[in-house]
Amino acid sequence: MVKSESRLASKSDSDPEVKLDKCPRCGSRNIVRDYQKSSFVCGDCGRIIKEGIKDLGPEWRAFNQEQREDRSRGGAPMTYTIHDKGLSTKIDWRNRDGKGKSLSPQRRTQMYRLRKWQRRARVSNADERNLAYALSELDRMSSHLGLSRNVRESASVIYREAVDKSLIRGRSIEGVSSAALYAGCRKCQVPRTLEEIAEASRVDKKEISRSYRFISRELDIHLEPTNPISYVSRFGSELGISGEAQTRAIEFIKRAQEKKLTSGRGPTGIAAAAIYVASVMVGERRTQRETAEVANVTEVTVRNRYKELVEELDLDLDI
Repeated sequence: MVKSESRLASKSDSDPEVKLDKCPRCGSRNIVRDYQKSSFVCGDCGRIIKEGIKDLGPEWRAFNQEQREDRSRGGAPMTYTIHDKGLSTKIDWRNRDGKGKSLSPQRRTQMYRLRKWQRRARVSNADERNLAYALSELDRMSSHLGLSRNVRESASVIYREAVDKSLIRGRSIEGVSSAALYAGCRKCQVPRTLEEIAEASRVDKKEISRSYRFISRELDIHLEPTNPISYVSRFGSELGISGEAQTRAIEFIKRAQEKKLTSGRGPTGIAAAAIYVASVMVGERRTQRETAEVANVTEVTVRNRYKELVEELDLDLDI
């Protein structure tokens, strides 16, 4: 029995005409394809029917209709964080060939000339220089703030839309790029305050807020107010409080939202007050100054907000 099975397996490996419609051992027709190991496996007895299957599908991936129509068969995926969308040629700075050997002096001179013309070709006019500088600023600020790739892509798309509608003229590149990054953070629900954006940027908070209001009005960007719950985990981690305290803080914020206590209040102040109350109630007391510094608000704000929470939610708090 074993010999016949092995002969059938070897025949199926070498003969593409062998049909894989049933298992040669148990006769089951429950044949499963394992894409990670490139094999066909019987779903009932677990016998490996065929191995080393070639994947005849395309090696490209498409994320939108434009890429499906293009069907590029190589290279890195397109990105909006680079001014030419990452589709240009890159010439390595190392003077070595594909085998790792050093180039001859004549070839080095030629490669130097090619690199120089490549740099000139990538940024050929003022608009591309503007876009290249702005996107590099976005990447620098995103790295400083520890933002993810999708936030960078979203902010880059918003800035490109502002450039297409000529909203940059008369305004600083740093201010509009910082406003686009703030809008991208809110759009991706990654909370970052204007103070944090201003700290990573080269402009002040007032200019960023002015630019944000302008581009949100002109580009018709409608974003929901930031939820204070989004700040709890980050502030709680910086304060070193437990998960229980963070859960209690989230519960307080939800109850406050049901009673409309968060309307007209800054989300960071509400989050800081809820964390302060929760830390006291679970025995992990943090001072108002520590909480205010983490949330980048004043102690007076924390004091006023936590008093409102205690009174309106009828909390038994022993300060």
